[in-house]
Amino acid sequence: MQKRKIGNLEVSAIGMGCMGFTHAYGEGPEEKEAIALVHEAFDLGCNFFDTAQMYSYFKNEEFVGKALKNLPRDQVVISDKFWPSKLPGEDFPDDKLSEKGLRTTLEKSLKLLQTDYIDIYTEHQMASDSLEEVAYIMGKFIQEGKIRAWGLSSPTAEEIKTAHAVTPLAAVQSEYSIMERKWEQDVIPLCRELNIGFVAFSPMANGFLSGKYTPGAKYEGDDVRRFISRFDPKIMQANQVVLNLIEKIAQEKGCTKAQVSLSFVLKGGEFIVPIPGMRSSDRVKENLGAVDFPLTDSEYKNLKEALSHIEILGSRSGLDIKKLGTVPENVSV
Repeated sequence: MQKRKIGNLEVSAIGMGCMGFTHAYGEGPEEKEAIALVHEAFDLGCNFFDTAQMYSYFKNEEFVGKALKNLPRDQVVISDKFWPSKLPGEDFPDDKLSEKGLRTTLEKSLKLLQTDYIDIYTEHQMASDSLEEVAYIMGKFIQEGKIRAWGLSSPTAEEIKTAHAVTPLAAVQSEYSIMERKWEQDVIPLCRELNIGFVAFSPMANGFLSGKYTPGAKYEGDDVRRFISRFDPKIMQANQVVLNLIEKIAQEKGCTKAQVSLSFVLKGGEFIVPIPGMRSSDRVKENLGAVDFPLTDSEYKNLKEALSHIEILGSRSGLDIKKLGTVPENVSV
């Protein structure tokens, strides 16, 4: 597997988003099978694994800890995200974003992950009013060896500059795919300039770009696609033109639509690392195999040109967590 840099950390060109093993996409594989998939990804060269406190309220962190336990710690890079406000079961005498609150939060995550340090510790859906204080505290954790680097989730360019000036950022994690490209305007260029890695979640638009879902598909339970507007049947039909476009490229290259979609993200810069979910052995092989089908300069240019003439409808912002009834706070993507 090719390697890339997130700050000063060397990671596989494609990482594994672990959220779906316990959260947000309906029933996942049994734990034993899920752990086997993590190990399969590692054997194929993937060393970058992403989780978060919010994902099924700490259960995803616990799963990742179990899955990585028997792998060489110095050969895996763990990306974890802390939620800026209190989650069920958390109790802090001070504000969670105080040093005491964040230290308590970090220690809990270290325990669940069964490790002495976290490689990249990211503020999830960041709270900008305390940004400089959080950046300072992250700097202390780095000095103590509790974390190796830190990051922000979905920040603006100005927020990146503010945080980076206090404690240099290693990573910015935001949605980026053929369907969602707003970060190309200022955030991605800024990351390139400041040597900050860009971790792209939902690089296949929650699976839409794989072409494996039809307008009539049914989603149940905590599956976020029940509420994401790009999975509305009419919007899916309207966006079929995008799938047709990448299908043509896939046929020419002898690969899949998912691999074209991941190759598009990879082509955006050597500092960009997509973290697709992979809940079956076929998906592990397919997604990690995208590195074998890089887009040429001309293919990339032509694809971007074609996309500039297409109005892409829907987004993740169509997610209405209030409709989730009994577990609204438990949904984060």
